[in-house]
This record gives sequence, C-alpha cells and structure tokens, in this order.
Amino acid sequence: MLLKIANVLSPQALQEARELLARARWQDGRATAGAQAATVKNNEQLPAGSEEARALQALVLQALEKHPLFFSATLPKRVLPPLFNRYAGASNHYGRHVDQAVRYLPGGTQRVRTDISCTLFLSDPGEYEGGELVIADTYGEQRIKFEAGDLVLYPGTSVHSVEPVTRGERLASFFWIESMVRSSEQRRLLYEMDMSLMQLRAAHGESDAVVQLTGSYHNLLRMWADT
Repeated sequence: MLLKIANVLSPQALQEARELLARARWQDGRATAGAQAATVKNNEQLPAGSEEARALQALVLQALEKHPLFFSATLPKRVLPPLFNRYAGASNHYGRHVDQAVRYLPGGTQRVRTDISCTLFLSDPGEYEGGELVIADTYGEQRIKFEAGDLVLYPGTSVHSVEPVTRGERLASFFWIESMVRSSEQRRLLYEMDMSLMQLRAAHGESDAVVQLTGSYHNLLRMWADT
C-alpha cells in the first residue's frame, strides 16, 4: 500500500527540524547502504549518533506517536530510528534499488524486518528541482514529491529511486517499520476497515452495527497480529 500522510510535522516542529539541519555536518550516505544499494547511492546523510540526529529522531518519533492515521496504516511493532539525508550539488541522486529486508536497531542487538519504508519530506517542492521519489508498483511508477512535513509510506519490497536534484537541496527523513501484521494485504484490509469505521462512527455514533464491526476489526487484528 502506497499512502500519503499529510502534516505529520506541525509548522513549529518543521521549523525546529530545519534549524537543526542547517547546522548539521553531513557524511557520505553510502555508510548505511547495503551492498547493492551502495553501488547506486550518491547522497549525504547525518551521522546517526550526532547531536542533531538524536534531536531530530526524537522530534519525528514524537510526531508519529501522536498521528492516528500513521498507527492505523502501519500497525507498528518496531520503528527503526529515523535517518536524515540531503541531495544537493554533486551528491544528488539514488539509483534503482530495494531496501534491505532486515536491519538492526542501534547497538546491533535486535533485528527488524523492514515491512514498510517511509520518507518524510523536509523541503518544500519549490526549494529544489528534480528529486522525485520514484516507486514502482502494480500501477506503474509513482513519482512522489510532497510538501515539507508530509510523509509517504510504501512497501519495503518496492524497487525505488530518487531522481537527480538539479537545483537547490532536498532534505528528508527516512526510516523503516516492522508491522505487527506482516501481510501487506491484511494491513490494507484493516486500514480500509478502520477508515470506514471512523466514517460510520462520525455519522451514526456508537450504534449496535458500529460496535459489532469494531469488534470484527479487533478480532481480525487479534488473529493476525504478532506482538
């Protein structure tokens, strides 16, 4: 499921993030790429242990925890700490690749399956040219270039790339999620059911039918979830 979640970061949080990024020191982005991805990756990245990266991680994770649509769409079991990249100048693109299936939490003690890939845009489209996130799915290539503060979720199995940035700089956060529900088809069904329940609840309140359907949602989640 490819899904846009708008306004993940408030204007205040986005301003704070931009201030942190403005004073950050960048390194070669290939430091965190797998063997195949490293051959096509040409961008810059914040060192994960830097003061700015830790502050930005806390900012993004706090915003995600407050967003009900994010939880409904991902049903997160584990969220890898967000990373941050920059595309500008000579370090301006990322060729076609697939993300690693398994990554490690900091310290290397716990493995995380990358069911869902996430990109949170931190630059507005008018600040740079190019830089589209291109995701291949069953409907063809989807070209993504959202407003600052917006997030795109897409399957970790997707072949994707970032087009060359030819003017300005493209700043973003990227991270991965291991979902409680491994199957993308089951996650989609639960998400669509949850959205329909919200609409029914708004229109009819806690009617008997809404209560029954809510029970069905939770029973499906109970059947499929691995916590």
